[in-house]
Amino acid sequence: MNNNDILRRLRYTFDFNDSKLMELFKSGGEQVTRAGIIEWMKKEDEPGFKEMSDLHLAAFLNGFINEKRGKKEGQQPKPENKLNNNMILRKLKIALNLIDEDILDILELVNFRLSKHELSAFFRKPDHQHYRPLQDQILRNFLHGLQLKHKPESGK
Repeated sequence: MNNNDILRRLRYTFDFNDSKLMELFKSGGEQVTRAGIIEWMKKEDEPGFKEMSDLHLAAFLNGFINEKRGKKEGQQPKPENKLNNNMILRKLKIALNLIDEDILDILELVNFRLSKHELSAFFRKPDHQHYRPLQDQILRNFLHGLQLKHKPESGK
């Protein structure tokens, strides 16, 4: 999945307007403009589309965590320069205060079944023997399930 699509889906699911997005980015350690957000919201084939960097998505997700859970005491975490699907799922899990069962329930909303053992492999360190990279399909289903949970009227 590309970062722009992830941001678009989260923006829709949680009804974030441009001002709110700018606030979340700032809270996560990056200053962005409304024009930058508009470029990121465009589809790949639209004129003016700009690809969103991992650094910016990490800043947004860190701001999302601050919004939902409150800021940590002391120095704020710096946004990562490189993200993968596992890190994105972990940040969403933290922001939304989800436990493994919640994630499995959200996936169940889109008829995607995963065992608890398979899920735990996504949260392991990459050098752990049971670590497994999170596939785009699973992240896409999770984001769709979040949408169904938080905006049930949106349907499928």
